[in-house]
Amino acid sequence: MKRRSAIFGCAMMLVLAPIGALAQEATAPGLEISGGFMRASPMVAAAGAGFMTIRSTGPEDRLVAFRSPACTQPELHTHVHDNGMMRMRQVDAIDIPAGGEAVLQPGGLHLMFINLTKTLEEGAQVPVTLVFEKAGEVAIELPVKRAGAMN
Repeated sequence: MKRRSAIFGCAMMLVLAPIGALAQEATAPGLEISGGFMRASPMVAAAGAGFMTIRSTGPEDRLVAFRSPACTQPELHTHVHDNGMMRMRQVDAIDIPAGGEAVLQPGGLHLMFINLTKTLEEGAQVPVTLVFEKAGEVAIELPVKRAGAMN
């Protein structure tokens, strides 16, 4: 009996282990979201950023907002060159072209988590609700990777 319980427990761990690894993926009508992550933040940081790829499998759509208990002021951002300096700027929406994709990545488009409610610690999962113009709301969990992670 103990052997069966041990085998069952090990089998369940093998079956359930990949679920956490896939948490940064989601689907919605006409959309596939993959590769999502955030970077760990120092204890004094007031902001963090989220990244992912949003692929259209149907008509165009737009990411118009997001929310998360990880911050009090969620904003959509991009980086722009301004007098030789890279600066972040808020954008109203992020377009996902029909059959194309929007890549949210360091140095480009991203989710900006302003006024963090807690430190982003490596290994944690951050719940996020993405709000699309056509697809509606999509829940996703973003894993927190090491500070400076690029993907």
